[in-house]
Amino acid sequence: MTKQQLVRALAERTKLSRPQAARVVDTLFAPDGVIAGELKKQGSVQVSGFGVFETRRRKERTGRDPRTGREIKLKASITPAFRPGKALKDLVNRRK
Repeated sequence: MTKQQLVRALAERTKLSRPQAARVVDTLFAPDGVIAGELKKQGSVQVSGFGVFETRRRKERTGRDPRTGREIKLKASITPAFRPGKALKDLVNRRK
């Protein structure tokens, strides 16, 4: 599903106009949106029944340059992550 398809589906389900639905999607998912803003502050966003958007720390580690095969040092970093909730897992796995 693309962003435009998401906007269209949201507009149909909520009876919002497409521009209004686009603003809702952007408010939540844009790089300066609600979810990204909370993750930038090292917080998390929990949506009951859906899942949790959170950040995870990655330790410094050794990797390989795919072109040369040489070992390279990868710096420690913080990465965004999504942990699905039980209801979403059950839905995807078609459990009742």
